[in-house]
Parts: sequence; C-alpha cells; structure tokens
Amino acid sequence: MDRFEAMSVFVSVADLRGFAPAARRLGLSPSAVTRLVAALEEHLGTRLLQRTTRSVTLTDAGTRYLERARRILGEVVEAEGAAQVERTVPTGRLVVAAPAAFGRLHVAPLMCAFLEKYPAVTGELSLSDRFVNLVEDGVDLAVRIGELEDSSYVARPVGLVRRVVVASPKYLARHGRPRAPADVARHSVVQFTPLNATPEWRLAVDGATVRAPFVPRYVTNSADAAVAHAERGGGLAMVLSYQAAESLTAGRLEVVLQELEPAPLPIQIVYPTTRLLSAKVRAFVELCTKTCKWDFTFRAKSAPVASPRRHPT
Repeated sequence: MDRFEAMSVFVSVADLRGFAPAARRLGLSPSAVTRLVAALEEHLGTRLLQRTTRSVTLTDAGTRYLERARRILGEVVEAEGAAQVERTVPTGRLVVAAPAAFGRLHVAPLMCAFLEKYPAVTGELSLSDRFVNLVEDGVDLAVRIGELEDSSYVARPVGLVRRVVVASPKYLARHGRPRAPADVARHSVVQFTPLNATPEWRLAVDGATVRAPFVPRYVTNSADAAVAHAERGGGLAMVLSYQAAESLTAGRLEVVLQELEPAPLPIQIVYPTTRLLSAKVRAFVELCTKTCKWDFTFRAKSAPVASPRRHPT
C-alpha cells in the first residue's frame, strides 16, 4: 500500500462524504477507493469511517486522523512547490568552493555580482587549495584549475591559465637567465608545492615532456609567499600566470623559459550532476560564462631564448 496515496484518498472520501464522488474526483474506480481506505484502516488498526447505505461519516479516530492528514498533505504540497520554485527561480543558499588566491581575486567579485543580481540567494564562498568533495562537504559547485579527475562531476570550461617560471630582474642580472631544462638545477629555486609536489618541473621540448629536477632553496604552499620571495631576488619560481600577473605588469618579475612552458591548464566550474540542476547553480554558471574573462594565457615581455624549441601555447 502506498500510504501517501491512501491518505489522499481518505481525505477525499471524508471531504465528499462518499466513496463514489471521491472516486470520480480522483479518476479511480469505487472499488479501488474502497480497497485503499480499508488498507489504511488495517495498517492503523482502527476504523476511520462509518459506512451506511446512505452516508459515510467519520469516527472519532477518523476525525483526529483527518486533521493530521490534511496537515501532512499540505506540507507535502508546499515542499513540492518550494522544490519546483528552486528549479526555476534562484533561491536558497549557494555554497561555492575555489582555490584560495584565485577565489580571492576572481571568484569573490563574481559572487558579489551574483548575490546583487539574485537577492533571494544567500552565498557562502569557501577558499582552500585542497580539493573538496562536493557532495560530502555540501558544496553546490567549485571553481577548479587543472584537469578533472573525478568523472562523476560535470565540468564547464571557463578559462585557461599558464604555468610560468619567473624571477626578479635583480636575480637574473646576478645569475643569468636559464635557457634549457638542465639550467634549472644551477639556480636557486622556489618550490610552490600545490603546483609541483616534488622538486622538479616538467617542461616541453620539441613536443616532449622533459623533467627539470632541482634542489629547492625555499619551499612553500602559498602562491603569495612564492611570488614575494622571487620578487626579493630569491630565485626562480614556477607559479600560475594569474598569481604573478601584477608583479609581471609592474616589472618586479620577468618570465623565463617561456618557450618551454607546459600546456595551459583549464579553469573549470564543476558540479555533481546536470540532472534536475537547481536554478541557483544554473544561474551562477551562466553569469560566469557570460561575464568572466578568465583567460590568463597572455604573454609577458621577456628576453628571447637563443633557439625557440616549439610554438607558444
């Protein structure tokens, strides 16, 4: 027995004071209505209706049950209506996760614009360089940099970012510019661990990946710390192009090994599934794709290498 269906049938019989009129309203046969009410009474272990040849009336237990049944059915209808509204109108709480630096610089302004446009939504922006589990951590969507490993997520590409090797003009004047992967080992190197967990860079030479191992002089998981140390003449650092953009524009850093850079990484919005996607998630993705220009594949000016190894990406 479907208890929800049986409860709905009972309320109709009580309202219309008869099995036949309830059957006509519900599009069921009178016998089906009778069976459902009987099954409900058997399940509850009490009689809800008194039946005579001329009328159907409520028992005391039926009167009390009817009041509660109306409330339950009303709450179900209200819940369904609220859920349907959430699929068409952005409402409720939206939780977005993003990498710390990228989130602060680029996702936070997007979130502000989104909340201004959709006042019925409340927002939460979680900034961390660890990959969160969207379902377990209650996150609606995440902005991620790099290839998507979890195939259960849907990914929408929204930009590209380069991996650049940078150094200060002062450092390069003292120690020279690296020209090939083998040169890296002779320099002081800042290891930015979210990008390179092991002390080596992977560079591109003639379409092939070449490892450039090094002994790090400074290790950090902070992009800001890596960029700041490179600015002070601490050595070479590989970071993402958006992380060094301000320093490059201001001339505090220069790009080296530009012709040997690996392929750009995608910037993506990821979410668990497209099935019954809520309006708030759909609206956030649409706002991002329409208004955000997250292409960080710009080329900063740097001294030319002696012999280009491949076409720039």
